[in-house]
Amino acid sequence: MPGVNQTSVDEMLRDAEAAATAGVGGIILFGVPETKDSAGSSAWDEKGAVQLGVRALKKEVPELVVITDVCMCEYTDHGHCGVLKNGEVDNDATLELLSRAALSHASAGADIVAPSDMMDGRVQAIRSRLDANDFSAVSILSYAAKYASAYYGPFREAAESAPQTGDRRGYQMDPGNSEEAMREVFSDIEEGADAVMVKPAGPYLDIVARVKAETGYPVAAYQVSGEYAMICAAADRGWIDKDRVMLESLLGIRRAGADFIVTYFATDAAAKLREGST
Repeated sequence: MPGVNQTSVDEMLRDAEAAATAGVGGIILFGVPETKDSAGSSAWDEKGAVQLGVRALKKEVPELVVITDVCMCEYTDHGHCGVLKNGEVDNDATLELLSRAALSHASAGADIVAPSDMMDGRVQAIRSRLDANDFSAVSILSYAAKYASAYYGPFREAAESAPQTGDRRGYQMDPGNSEEAMREVFSDIEEGADAVMVKPAGPYLDIVARVKAETGYPVAAYQVSGEYAMICAAADRGWIDKDRVMLESLLGIRRAGADFIVTYFATDAAAKLREGST
């Protein structure tokens, strides 16, 4: 994707400093390990990319809120979000690994851990693990309504996390189902989530609005790679005004009820908003 790359920790720090200067409030880290295995064991490696990145950020750019993505898909050699048993994701066996990864992120200094795997019971498992290890102040941002979307393609290529076999429709949500989204959201809140996320954002603004209206909880919306890529591609062809469409797309997400937005446009958008306020 234009302007989006895998980076080393030192390169990430330069990006983070630019984001902070532009007025971005926080960043989310995804790790791409040097080696992968069936259990995704690099996810809790104390010298892993995310763990090293968190430590560096807290030292060099302490004003940024640091969120870490907690999932197995970037770390498993099969690309699924949990461990496999007879070719299917084993939900309960995966909970132990997710909570172990979340604890390693908290130990490194993460402010918020964000489980994106969509396993049942993961919020409770992570909350229990963090509290038992004196990390009750670390918040959980749950990817509560994460749809099995075609909009994730560019990210999966960048993160080298596409499933090697099958797909994720068995544990991510049917795009046509809004009732399931609300059940998942309420379940995660009951398990101890501090905020909930809807992903993708633009095609699911009705879900964003409904989650905010029915829960009153802090709601995040993730403007995913496909949304970003389409705007960039159309702008490159001269069909749209990139900056205006970027800001309008984000305004629509905010208007729907999102309290904060995860977007690849963050630094550019923050800079443009700051320009407009002076």
